[in-house]
Amino acid sequence: MSVPHTAPLTLSDIAAELLDRHPTAVIVSTCGFTSRELFNAADRPGNFYLVGSMGMAAPIALGLALARPGRKVIALDGDGSLLMNLGVLPLLAEAGGADLLHVVADNGMHESTGGQQTVRRTDFAAVARAAGYRGALRVETLEELRAADPGPGPSLLHVLTGARTGGPGKRVTHTPQEIVLRVHGAINADPGAEPRTAVLTGAVR
Repeated sequence: MSVPHTAPLTLSDIAAELLDRHPTAVIVSTCGFTSRELFNAADRPGNFYLVGSMGMAAPIALGLALARPGRKVIALDGDGSLLMNLGVLPLLAEAGGADLLHVVADNGMHESTGGQQTVRRTDFAAVARAAGYRGALRVETLEELRAADPGPGPSLLHVLTGARTGGPGKRVTHTPQEIVLRVHGAINADPGAEPRTAVLTGAVR
């Protein structure tokens, strides 16, 4: 019998689940610890690590999803990052048919800049539904994360996480120019030929 996962979810849990469940997706990660977490979990051409672009993971993911219909695109966002750009939610909601999953890792703080508290624990799933997302779920445990299915995109997965207990791992070693070239190659490749597709993510801020 499996032992329940009782510790707070971590960004590592989220990255591992996304990479396992969506091995051919394109992942866009926002700046800060989120991109570092994804880089250390599995560095691959399909990962679009954002640098100094807080609040832009979802818009960039939307652009890629619209430019390449049928490609799975994941925006890995943070609560602080999304709060900076809530106006993007109705835009994503209007992208009917886009295979776009918006994942918000919510630890209630701007962790990458020192742990300053965000305004409050916003119910991003409720906000997404109000904006017109086709589906939105909120999860708090590993079991809920693994079972979560917010439905066809555009959809949102709001994942409550705890504060980081260890270091964020090494920094992304690719230059912004290299990252763009890698993602360009991945997004234009035959998805059936790729062992891994890029996933768009946003850093936990």
